Amino acid sequence: MDYQTLRSKDSQYLWHPFTQMQDYNSENPIVIERAEGIKLIDVNGKEYYDSISSLWVNVHGHTHPEINKAIIEQLGKVAHSTLLGQSNVPAILLAEKLVEITPDGLNKVFYSDSGSEAVEIAIKLAHQYWQLKGSPRKTLIKMENAYHGDTIGAVSAGGMAIFHDVFKDLLFDTVSVPYPHAFRFDGSSDDCYTHCLDKLEEALETNKDESIALILEPLVQGAAGMIMMPPGYLKDVEKLCRKYKTLLITDEVATGFGRTGKMYACQHEDVQPDILCTAKGLSGGYLPLAATLTTDEIYTAFLGEHSEMKAFFHGHSFTGNQLGCAAALASIKLFEESNLINHVQLMAEFLTEKLHEFKTLKHIADIRQCGLMLGLEIMQDPQQMIDYDPAKKVAINVAKRCCELGMWSRPLG
Repeated sequence: MDYQTLRSKDSQYLWHPFTQMQDYNSENPIVIERAEGIKLIDVNGKEYYDSISSLWVNVHGHTHPEINKAIIEQLGKVAHSTLLGQSNVPAILLAEKLVEITPDGLNKVFYSDSGSEAVEIAIKLAHQYWQLKGSPRKTLIKMENAYHGDTIGAVSAGGMAIFHDVFKDLLFDTVSVPYPHAFRFDGSSDDCYTHCLDKLEEALETNKDESIALILEPLVQGAAGMIMMPPGYLKDVEKLCRKYKTLLITDEVATGFGRTGKMYACQHEDVQPDILCTAKGLSGGYLPLAATLTTDEIYTAFLGEHSEMKAFFHGHSFTGNQLGCAAALASIKLFEESNLINHVQLMAEFLTEKLHEFKTLKHIADIRQCGLMLGLEIMQDPQQMIDYDPAKKVAINVAKRCCELGMWSRPLG
């Protein structure tokens, strides 16, 4: 089918996420037909480097033969059966593998289908855990400018006004603390570190008998604009959570599977969360799959006689889907066989060297990098900290120019 026909049907029937459809329908957007390796190919045959890994989900490249093979083999057995009250082979084997590759102490795996639902599960687990422990806490502590997904619980845990304010009447109350961001802080980076940590301790102290958990994006706040947490801060956060007996939830949906130079960002500072959320790269970029991992301590609190009704009443029709789990197992095997984490570290060093060239550009205000997660902050006047007028759509126009040159990207902010 030719581009114009597809474009017409796209405009007539589709509503795209995070997209102003009035603008979209007035332009000629890309329509992807196929992909090979690190490139997307549109219906007109033009190639684009997939610089955001199809929203950070693709890990080994598109149409990878080993993952294709694993899915095809699984299709010959069974595509899906419920995990409610029964189990399946790929789900069991993947759970074992996830326990092996995540921080120590996370020994139980609860599957879902998206990062947002992984976060919902984490929040509900933390809430019910305290109920079962006889301490009916209800306060969630979160980070300013956080993004954890788009379901109501995940939005409540978020902090991005442009996404979340319109839904504020639907959300549960939370306590917000600042995420360290030296570039935007009026003072030195040390001042920023101390200020943010003091605010966190103040919140933990004030809510020490009420807080169910602290939730955060470890090392990098992605959607907020690639905000990088200073070295040592995550470990200090863990220490404060232990001091005030508050559960620590790390949302590793974006930072997991090697993006930061470790399999999980927590591992940079040997942090052991009570609950960890993972998704995006989990299936290698093939199928919707997520997991929430937690400790034996939390899991055991839910055990009891049937009549006690202590079970975790949450699930999804496609929980533990065999095709997704088979793809994930193949993807993790590729990590191990190709020593991919080491490759990420080497490529990150290479990228750091190349980024020096951007520092000479007058509108580049800041360059932020953690592994292969990268943000270039563009401002009208970096010296005076003056942002561009949003109406000028500067970041959008930069992304459009990238597309013209053969690289697909998507601006933040």
